[in-house]
Amino acid sequence: MAHFHVIAGGAKKMAYPTVRRINVADVFNSLRQGLDDFWTKPSHYVFLCLIYPIAGVVLAYWTSGANALPLLFPLMSGFALVGPIAALGLYEISRRRELGLDTSWQHALEIRHSPAVPAILAIGLMLAVIFILWLLTAQSLYVSLFGPERPVSLMTFFNEVFSTSRGWQLILYGNALGFLFALAVLCTTVIAFPLLLDRDTGAATAVYTSMKAFAVNPMEFILWGLIVAVLLFIGFAMFFAGLAIVIPVLGHATWHLYRKVVEPETGMGNSGGR
Repeated sequence: MAHFHVIAGGAKKMAYPTVRRINVADVFNSLRQGLDDFWTKPSHYVFLCLIYPIAGVVLAYWTSGANALPLLFPLMSGFALVGPIAALGLYEISRRRELGLDTSWQHALEIRHSPAVPAILAIGLMLAVIFILWLLTAQSLYVSLFGPERPVSLMTFFNEVFSTSRGWQLILYGNALGFLFALAVLCTTVIAFPLLLDRDTGAATAVYTSMKAFAVNPMEFILWGLIVAVLLFIGFAMFFAGLAIVIPVLGHATWHLYRKVVEPETGMGNSGGR
């Protein structure tokens, strides 16, 4: 039954993976391993991820009109909300390198043959809904503080935000709300996509395992979330071009973090069930 396959996976039963306790050193080690994966063949990964800085520039240009300026920061920060699914191909490259297989960039597209694609799409839809809710929330917050009027120019908008009390309220409340949305995504998907790529467990099991991993390692995953936020900020600050390095490194590192958190399947090795 296709619906059950999406929820429970190919085994037609809820088989929950065992979650390990990790430490701060494991988090930074995952980041180092992700950087190592990236530097193995950086040209492939930069080519694969050029779409992200290009998309960032397009977003900046699109929101440069006065009507869309209030959504500039929410759209940029929203990268962190949809990032987990955007890095699917990078997880596959790290998985193949782990197995000693060919890691040419075109193999990143092989995820389309994974039996877990329906479950991946289901969680991807969940992230899309969260992203839309975040944009609507950010828009409502802006209107509640500044009213329905839109800034007449970019300089006027920045002046309003950084030199008025309501502007600082927007920054404070906006970041607080953004943190809650990011925390929701972190809890539910931090290792969900690598798990689905590794074994066809189903969407419900993947989300549950991510939540359990967060509950077992709260400080470590909050640290991971902060690292992601800081590196994405650096990528944006470098006129979006930095995202071509930041995103693949974080994608590869997420795979290695998953390997440290989730016990391998008994007798299955790292084959990913494929």
